Parts: sequence; C-alpha cells; structure tokens
Amino acid sequence: MSKLSPPPTSIESPSRALPASKGRSQPQTPSAPKAKTWNTQFAAAVRWLHIYVSLLGFTSLLFFAVTGVTLNHPTWFGVDGERVTQHTGKVNIEWLNRSLPAGLTQPADGEEVDYSLQVAKLEVVEHLRNNHKIRGSVGEFRVDERECSIIFKGPGYAADAYVDRATGEYQLTETVMGVVAVINDLHKGRDTGLVWSWVIDITALLMVFVSITGIVLIFYLKRKRWSGIITAVIGTIVFALLYVWYVP
Repeated sequence: MSKLSPPPTSIESPSRALPASKGRSQPQTPSAPKAKTWNTQFAAAVRWLHIYVSLLGFTSLLFFAVTGVTLNHPTWFGVDGERVTQHTGKVNIEWLNRSLPAGLTQPADGEEVDYSLQVAKLEVVEHLRNNHKIRGSVGEFRVDERECSIIFKGPGYAADAYVDRATGEYQLTETVMGVVAVINDLHKGRDTGLVWSWVIDITALLMVFVSITGIVLIFYLKRKRWSGIITAVIGTIVFALLYVWYVP
C-alpha cells in the first residue's frame, strides 16, 4: 500500500476550529475608565473658579473687610489727627475778568448773569495746583460778581480756596487727614473718582461670585452636604434676626 495522506478526521484541531467562530461574539476586554460625568466636570470647573477668583480678588476683599472694621470703629485705632495749612497768593487778574467768548453777550437787565463765563477756570485751578501742590479733584467751582470759590476733594483730603476777583488775591485752606480717614473714604468711595468706583463694584461682584460658588460646591460634598446647608440656613436666619431685633 502506497503512502497516502491520512484520512480526514471528523474532529478538527483547535487551530482549525478558530476560524469557524469568526462570526460569533467574543468576550471583550475591560474598557478604559469611563469619562467624567457632566456633574463631576461641572463641580471641578466651579471649584477651579472659586479658588482662582478668590485669589484674584484676595487683596481687594481683604481691604474692604479690614476697612469695614476701621469705618465702624474709628476710635479703636487711636487719634487720627489732621493737618491744616493756610496758603495765600495771587493769580493773574485777567483770568478773573476776561471778555466773554465770541458770540456771547451780557444778559439783559433782570436776567441772571453767568459770571463763570468771565473766569478762566482751568488757569486758576492749575495755578493753585502748581504753586501749592494741591491734589484731589475739583468738587466745586463757584463764581459770583466779587469772588471765586474752589473746593478740591479727595479721600481724607480737602482744600478750599477763595479768590478776590478785584485784586486776584486768594486764601487757601488745605486739610490733610490721617491714614484711617483715607482708607475709610476709599471704602465708601467718597471723592475717589470713576475708576475707584468701578473697583468697588467689581469687588462686590467678586464677593457675590465667591459666595455663590461656595454654596454650590457644598452640594458636591456628600458627607458634609446637609451639615453645610443647615449651617448656611442658620447663618441666614441669625443675620435676619439681628436686623429685626437690634436695628432701630
């Protein structure tokens, strides 16, 4: 009998059986950890904003917290003395009695006279600033038929000048207050200008934002959620009762 290939067998080897199961579902390996849920991402974003907005406004928040105490208790920080200085001088008389601008005429009898049109206000103000180192903004510049009165105002600072229109001579009283008065005026936004007014508004918005993000984050701390909410509610009730009971 010649050598022939072995007869086929009905049992296939494991290596040949694999292709037969090609169309069948295979057990899958464990997938990568699922992506963070939307809530987790939201909590992470709020936490990030809470931290970095707090740090961004740290100095302004601390400033207004401290000055709230100095404003409420100014005597706790000693006598905050003020320094008053008297100045005298003379301005160019032509600045005080100049001709009316072209196209304007004196009002008829019985009509109110606008004397301010006869005064070079900018020149007078700059003369006082340059000669006496006056600071602050011009809060008021009044003119009548005999004199001009100029009031400079700033945080913890005031200067009042009275100028005789007939002679050009003036008297200037400068009042400089202490540090506590300055920071108290900054807290109140008194005579601080437009930009500082924006600083106060932005700081207030930062306080609101930090407060809201703080209360939002407590809902993501499962172990302290209810204790935190209860504490916030108690604080709100106490705050309201203090107003009702003790504020006249």
